Amino acid sequence: MDFEQRYRLVTRNVEEVVVEEELRDLLRSSEKPRAYVGYEPSGEIHLGHMLTVQKLMDLQHAGFEITILLADIHAYLNEKGTFEKIAEIAEYNKRVFIALGLDEDKVKFVLGSEYQLEKDYMLDVLKMARMTTLNRARRSMDEVSRSKEDPMVSQMIYPLMQALDIAHLNIDVAVGGMDQRKIHMLARENLPKLGYKAPICLHTPILAGLDGQKMSSSKGNFISVADPPEVVVKKLEKAYCPQKVVEGNPVLEIARYHIFPRFGKLSIERDIKYGGDVVYENFDQLKKDYLDGKIHPLDLKMAVASYLNNILDSARKRLGGLSER
Repeated sequence: MDFEQRYRLVTRNVEEVVVEEELRDLLRSSEKPRAYVGYEPSGEIHLGHMLTVQKLMDLQHAGFEITILLADIHAYLNEKGTFEKIAEIAEYNKRVFIALGLDEDKVKFVLGSEYQLEKDYMLDVLKMARMTTLNRARRSMDEVSRSKEDPMVSQMIYPLMQALDIAHLNIDVAVGGMDQRKIHMLARENLPKLGYKAPICLHTPILAGLDGQKMSSSKGNFISVADPPEVVVKKLEKAYCPQKVVEGNPVLEIARYHIFPRFGKLSIERDIKYGGDVVYENFDQLKKDYLDGKIHPLDLKMAVASYLNNILDSARKRLGGLSER
């Protein structure tokens, strides 16, 4: 794979690269750069998680060494349960990420508790705290914590630790959704002051929920890896998908970010009286025809459901039954 092919694969479906020239220099100078994503252990692995998993698969194919941080101490600080419960969920998450297609031999899973209680790490947390204002720390918190009138101190330490994870895991490229941007910018600004390199950052889009609003576990407006095939179909049948509307259309987003990267095409089966079957080789073709009203929303939904269940069926088989959690 030549340089331009690697660059296109690394940046495919990325919302933002910070900064592009640094990424180009890294790809020119290193055959085995290091990238990571941190996940707070969660019982519901959904399409949002799968988007970053897909990006990690792209990076693996481009020659990156991948580290996945299963952030158990972060989860504890964010009031997500006992250490024992969090450890169970972290192990489940590891199995799911591998089942979704990551090359197990080329990915390293790390628990935060394996290094985040060490003296050097904790000293760096205190140093980072000395150079970070309360306002900056609060802006970097996740939205739920930030919206609280009186958040816990632990939830302000959380973003400082996320920045330091990048340094202590010796990462070249930090990957995350656009919601991680403030933390990544905190890392780029402050890690050099502590003697560490500033990370390159790849930010993936934030997918719309099935109702067209922000995806939220409390709203249930997402598709989970654990959803049975018939539930996936029903959820997509009800999904927000207005005719001739592309922006904020969750069904088209699933096609763009999950189906085309995996399959390289999307086939829509239709009765001959509605135009017959049609095959799209890239998302731009699909987008144009949808904007022009050449595809009925229900036909699109059923095609997307079929492909998505194909992805999830493979994961279900490899896991031997996701209900056994």
